[in-house]
Amino acid sequence: MRLLYSFAWWLALPLVLLRLWRRGAREPGYRQHLVERFGFYREPVGAYPWVWLHAVSVGETRAAEPLIDALLAALPGHRILLTHMTPTGRATGAALFGKHGARVRQCYLPYDTGWMTGRFLCHFRPRLGILMETEVWPNLVSQCRTRAVPLALVNARLSARSLAKGQRFAGLMGEAAAGLTAVLAQTEADARRLAQLGARNVHVTGSIKFDITPPPAMLERGAELRARFGARPVLLCASTREGEEEAILDAFAAAGMAQAVLLLVPRHPQRFDEVARMVTARGLGLARRSTLGNGALDGAVHVVLGDSMGEMFAYYAACDVAFIGGSLLPLGGQNLIEACAVGKPVLIGPHTFNFAAVSEDAVVAGAALRVADASAMLEEARRLLDDAAVRDEMGRHAIAFARQHRGATERTMAQLLPLIKAT
Repeated sequence: MRLLYSFAWWLALPLVLLRLWRRGAREPGYRQHLVERFGFYREPVGAYPWVWLHAVSVGETRAAEPLIDALLAALPGHRILLTHMTPTGRATGAALFGKHGARVRQCYLPYDTGWMTGRFLCHFRPRLGILMETEVWPNLVSQCRTRAVPLALVNARLSARSLAKGQRFAGLMGEAAAGLTAVLAQTEADARRLAQLGARNVHVTGSIKFDITPPPAMLERGAELRARFGARPVLLCASTREGEEEAILDAFAAAGMAQAVLLLVPRHPQRFDEVARMVTARGLGLARRSTLGNGALDGAVHVVLGDSMGEMFAYYAACDVAFIGGSLLPLGGQNLIEACAVGKPVLIGPHTFNFAAVSEDAVVAGAALRVADASAMLEEARRLLDDAAVRDEMGRHAIAFARQHRGATERTMAQLLPLIKAT
């Protein structure tokens, strides 16, 4: 099965490269460091022992921050190799970990052919490999086993939908899951599904995302941004996906919330201009974060487009109510933990299967409310924006919910450190 999978990769490579080049027209980062995607790396690794962590994009990179900080503290003689698949993930990593200098190095993980992943492992010779959340690549796992590199899947999650897909290719994905040295799952349900897929040595350690501490600089920036909005209430729609912004903007216009500010932050930066056109097409006053001055927000502005990177905590700090995108349509939702950590009331749509347990727990804890669609979301947001007492109560529940679930990084480190090969 894996041979067929590898053959399919080689056949698809011309189309993959064409898509990469076309995407680079909108995001130039996709046209940079191309040779790394084939397993070629120019810079020497030096004599340092490396711990390699793969965080495919922005969300996984931000989630890895507590773990990387813990690894650097526990292993002062080691360096961290942080790999990605997207330029936005790479940019996020540079912003988060640039303070560590040469101790954290970044590059792209190559495509999942045995030859390319083998070159990657031969070049860096990591003492331990760590995959974040859902990144299980069959040839990469096989190459790690061949080279005796321990490979752990951490902060692991697997929805029922993803399990069903994986079981359709049980010969491929089951082998890959079984080849992992350890699997550290977010919840008991994730652990059960991962074991069903074929994973062994599965432990429940919780979600590392609960251990992310809002950076004081971001909270201060958010307070400055909030001051520019004046007395107007602020609804944040965070990490929205294609198809959601149109519904939200239509519902916002229909709700007649002229005194409120809609802070709209699309998940994918290549869509910033597209969403800006949606706003102006509806006759709504628009300001963009990238060009926002230092003065008070113009009263004619209804929508502020969050077209910046690395400021999500600032956006949460600047709002009164936060809606978490990816949940109005069957896309699985996004992480609500950061909003809870800042103490904001959270709204989520009906589709949160990628974060099912944490979403349900947040609703039960009184930190979040579930809504059926965009119109219901705006109606609930209006109610919360008009009731400071209810907002404050939900905010207190949100902070308590976030604090209650901390400690996953410590539990994860207890499982990872024994896996690191002796230097």
